[in-house]
Amino acid sequence: MLLFLDVDGALIPYGAPDSAYPVYERGVAGPSEGHPLLWRVDPALGARLTALGCELVWASTWMDEANEIIAPWLGLPPLPVVEWPDEDEPPGLLHWKTQPLVAWAAGRPFVWIDDELTEADRAWVAVHHRGPALLHRVNHVYGLTEADFGAVRGWLGEQGVLAEGS
Repeated sequence: MLLFLDVDGALIPYGAPDSAYPVYERGVAGPSEGHPLLWRVDPALGARLTALGCELVWASTWMDEANEIIAPWLGLPPLPVVEWPDEDEPPGLLHWKTQPLVAWAAGRPFVWIDDELTEADRAWVAVHHRGPALLHRVNHVYGLTEADFGAVRGWLGEQGVLAEGS
């Protein structure tokens, strides 16, 4: 089972007053200097994402920088990165990531965690992807929350990926 993971909005919350966010510290030298919002990312999310039992894949405009900056912060190994096609026009109502992610999945079941998903994306995936897929929208103000993990775990359980109580 693939898990496509966005960074901005999903891992790095934004949009609330700065004082509303906790600040996390970790013994990783230097990453915050060029990325001041990294301190908003809970380093424990890495272990929680790994515990889902999916193959984690970066689906973010961070691309390789996600492996250089975010992965060490989360205690994750380098992950595969979806390479985005160069396109001048977005595909109408669809998120610009939708078609490339379905192509990347190549029929394999997947979860996509992002803060910009819409019903148009869900409908397109339902018609064009032959495997099960969960497109889970995260509120960008909060990033991934316990409720989000619960929804993903529940769906994975329905797919037989997680045992009860995982």
